[in-house]
Amino acid sequence: MEIIIARNSGFCYGVKRALRLTRETVKKNQSRIFTWGELIHNPEVISDLEKRGIKITTSLSRLKPGDTVIIRSHGISPAVYRALQKKKINVVDATCPKVKDIQQKVEQLSRTKSEIIIVGNRHHPEIQGLLGYGQHQAVVVENEEQARALPFKKKRAVLAQSTQDMQLFGKIVAILTEKTEELSVYNTICQSTRVRQEATAELASQVEALIIVGGKNSSNTNRLYEISRRKQKRTYFIESPEELTPDMIREARIIGISGGASTPPEVIRKTVLAINNSCQQN
Repeated sequence: MEIIIARNSGFCYGVKRALRLTRETVKKNQSRIFTWGELIHNPEVISDLEKRGIKITTSLSRLKPGDTVIIRSHGISPAVYRALQKKKINVVDATCPKVKDIQQKVEQLSRTKSEIIIVGNRHHPEIQGLLGYGQHQAVVVENEEQARALPFKKKRAVLAQSTQDMQLFGKIVAILTEKTEELSVYNTICQSTRVRQEATAELASQVEALIIVGGKNSSNTNRLYEISRRKQKRTYFIESPEELTPDMIREARIIGISGGASTPPEVIRKTVLAINNSCQQN
């Protein structure tokens, strides 16, 4: 039995940076510390932060002047940022630099008065933040069906959530090309996401079972699961090694593992051990 771990599995740069800033804030700060929403979409990491006394909130009413709020890697809207400053909250901005770039692009495009299409999950915090930069000109498109339902426009711009599925983005761009006289395309899917998706797709065609490890509420990890399922029906999505069952890897001679951008390396390592232990017992 062979186990292969996909390239780029585990924490991306943006997540590592957010965790580093959080640790530094805990060391230097004596005030109450909150994260604005979950810092990253991983239950083990969130549990660890809670043990360190870091609370989660998206409610201004819970905060007092002098409290510290860490902005998660997904970013926030300008309105939320202004509200935090008005309440005299100490803000530590851990927004991923790539997401910052997308925010600036959306803000820049909003000044042109053309419609801005953002391909992504409308409930994802990154998208919620981006909509705030769109000045009511941004429209979220989640799938091909929604893209086809859009009316013809003379001018549009389209970009993507940083963790969007590359294949889906390409399909939606193709649809918008037919529905727009002048379409400006900005592929804002981050390089780390692209490599991780490509590596997972490649691995799915090489193995007999593939385990996706990460938070079930993680957008980029869900994308990896969808991408793998296209090529490998024996794809399973677990949040922790404890969820691994013998049936997932039964009779599989080559097993793949891929982790999302918010999956700790330690969880991937424990998943390898769990697979080895399961194979030895069966």
